[in-house]
Amino acid sequence: MTAGFDTDLLVVGGGPGGLGAALHARRQGLSVIIADPRASPIDKACGEGLMPGGLAALLALGVDPAGIPLRGIAYCDGPRRVDAAFRDGPGRGVRRTTLHAALTDQAKHHDVDWTATRADRVEQDTHGVTAAGIRARWLIAADGLHSTVRRAVGIGCAAGTPRRYGLRRHYRLPAWSESVEVHWSPWGEAYVTPVEPDLVGVAILSTRRPQLDWFPQLQARLGAVPCGPARGCGPLRQVVERRVAGRVLLVGDAAGYEDALTGEGISLAVKQAEAAIGAIVDDAPASYERAWRTVTRRYRLLTRGLVLAGAWGPTRRAVVPAACALPAVFDRAVHLLAH
Repeated sequence: MTAGFDTDLLVVGGGPGGLGAALHARRQGLSVIIADPRASPIDKACGEGLMPGGLAALLALGVDPAGIPLRGIAYCDGPRRVDAAFRDGPGRGVRRTTLHAALTDQAKHHDVDWTATRADRVEQDTHGVTAAGIRARWLIAADGLHSTVRRAVGIGCAAGTPRRYGLRRHYRLPAWSESVEVHWSPWGEAYVTPVEPDLVGVAILSTRRPQLDWFPQLQARLGAVPCGPARGCGPLRQVVERRVAGRVLLVGDAAGYEDALTGEGISLAVKQAEAAIGAIVDDAPASYERAWRTVTRRYRLLTRGLVLAGAWGPTRRAVVPAACALPAVFDRAVHLLAH
C-alpha cells in the first residue's frame, strides 16, 4: 500500500459483488476495506439459484456454500412443462444469507477489513479516492440497483422499460424438483428454487404487484403459509451510461441490470468483480468497460429478449409452448445461461 492511503481498495457495498471484488483483490496482494453499515449476513430479494458457472466462480475463490444441487431449469405453464439439464455439472440452490455468510467468512480469512460507515460522498483526484472517511487508491462501488456512489460520481442511470419488480418469500416444505422451475402466467413469472432440504424460495417477477394466486398449480403445491419476511426490489432494469469514472469502477447491480428472470445475478457479479480487479491491477480502469460488456453480453441479449417477448401477450403465451415444441433450442439456451 502506498504511503498516504488507508488502503489500496475501498469497496462500497458488502454483498456478493463487493465481497467477490475483495477476494479477487486480496489474491492480487491488494489491501481492502469494505464499507457497509449493514450487519452480516445480509438478506435481499434474490432467486437464490447459482448457475453452474457462478458456482464454479465461487469455488475458485474458496467459497463453497451449503445448499441443494440443481440439475437444470424447467419452464412450466399449467400442464405444460419442459426441462433442460445443465450439461457441465450441477448448479446449487443457496439461501442468500447462507451465501453471504460463506463469502464473509472467506473475506475475513483473507484479512479483508470492514467499516460500518455509509459512503454518501465521494471525492477523487488523479491519485486516489476518498469516501466513508477512507483514502484509497481505488474504489469499487457494489452498492446495488440504486447505487449512491454511482450518483455521487455523476454516472447517469435510468429505470428501463418494462418496469418490473421482484418479491421473494420462503416456504417450509421439502423440495419436489432438482430443477429451478420458472412458472409463467399472463402477469408474471414465479422462480422456484430449493435452498435447503425443507425450504423452498419463490421469487415472483412482474410489472404488477406480485401475487402467488397467478400460479394456481404452484400455489396448491406449496399449500403452506410462507415463513419469514417478504423481500422486494425494483424496478429491475437499470440502464447505466458507463461503468468507470476516474478511479471508481461499478460492479454488480450498480453497473447496470436487465432482469432476474435468467437467474444470473450472482454469477455476473463475481465475474464482473474479477474483471474490475484485473483492470485495477493493470492500472487501466478504462479497459473495464470493454471487459464488462464482454462478461455480460450473453446475459443482456438473452434476458432482454425473454423480457421483451413476455411483454406482449401473444408472444408471452407462446414462450412455454415454443420451448416444449423446440426442446433442443431450449436446451441450448439453458446451456448458454449456465456458464
